[in-house]
Amino acid sequence: MFTRFSATEMTERASGGDRLARIARQPRMVCLLGCMALSACSVATEQETTLPNESIASGVTVTQTPFGTLPDGRTVQLFTLRNANGVEVRLIDYGGIVLSILAPDRDGNFADITLGYDNLDGYLTETPYFGALIGRYGNRIGGGRFALDDVEYELATNNGANHLHGGDVGYDKVLWAADPIENGDAAGVALTYESPDGEEGYPGALDLSVSYLLNSDNELVIEYRALANKPTPVNLTHHSYFNLAGSGNILGHELMIEADTYTPVDATLIPTGELAAVSGTPFDFTAPTAIGARIDDENEQLGFGGGYDHNFVLVRADDGASVSVDGRLSALSPAARVVEPASGRVLEVETTEPGLQFYSGNFLDGTIRGKDGQVYGHRSGFCLETQHFPDSPNQPGFPSTILRPGEEYHSKTVYRFSVDR
Repeated sequence: MFTRFSATEMTERASGGDRLARIARQPRMVCLLGCMALSACSVATEQETTLPNESIASGVTVTQTPFGTLPDGRTVQLFTLRNANGVEVRLIDYGGIVLSILAPDRDGNFADITLGYDNLDGYLTETPYFGALIGRYGNRIGGGRFALDDVEYELATNNGANHLHGGDVGYDKVLWAADPIENGDAAGVALTYESPDGEEGYPGALDLSVSYLLNSDNELVIEYRALANKPTPVNLTHHSYFNLAGSGNILGHELMIEADTYTPVDATLIPTGELAAVSGTPFDFTAPTAIGARIDDENEQLGFGGGYDHNFVLVRADDGASVSVDGRLSALSPAARVVEPASGRVLEVETTEPGLQFYSGNFLDGTIRGKDGQVYGHRSGFCLETQHFPDSPNQPGFPSTILRPGEEYHSKTVYRFSVDR
């Protein structure tokens, strides 16, 4: 079971020494690694350039190679996860960024179905969060401020007047500690990070772990855990841009979202607090619908963001029976399904989260040149970000995102890749 610990323990910071050794000396951090069994594979020495993990019983191999060097001299590591079906996920410990996902079409041809860059330099410039791990708060917080327990906190306003995706230096821009792991028929990487009190203006220190696991069912399972020593908002998510065709725009992708309502926004994309029905609007994806079918409709909500950039309130398959009072954790439930008709590739999403942010790549404008020199034009990728609702710290009617000492943040999302014959 997950071991809880006190605020004093949370704020302890060991001085010097190897991080892996320090983690080994702290039983609570072993638990924080997702309550998963750590693999027995050896960790590469500084002289080794790869970390073959052929002994993993899951059938998923994990290899490790250097990917580049940060301006301060630290080395960024690339981890490649590959299952027996040929599905491959590549990710780095900088920002927990997923670089690529190789998936087959109905004829068995593989293609990279995510947007990104070929090298580290691209991710060190200002990017639209390609493949990134997002926190401390995914999505927007209105005005870059919120009140908690009668104290007002001010955050960076890095999206017009609002705070977006954790601020100027969110979790997408830090170097995480990374270790290979396995769990049943899955293997992957566990990332850990100690987020200090006051980082980007947020109260409280967080001990974080995020695991990326690939299994034999062609599922990428992302699991998040956190403990805090002070009350603080926490809303972690993943920000891959998908294009199941591998190139071109995503307007022909057929999308279904398990949501009867969504949260309308103001002109700055901050929710109004209302839950609006999707029926009879361009936001109705309760049946498979091409992303581009209504994206250019004369609709005020679509006009605010130049397309879809909205949170959908997910309908729980369990009728909410396993959702806690604050909506923080429940059983996995279907969230979305996307089919690319020409290739037959299918992406299904399941999550424990109450919301799904659907973003249709509105701000991609052709100025970014990505992998293999591809120019990422308007709507060349889409995001399905599982999370709590935007601006929840300022919206008392939304499920709470406040994590308090003695509580555990725990969230899980599954991205499943298949083909439609």
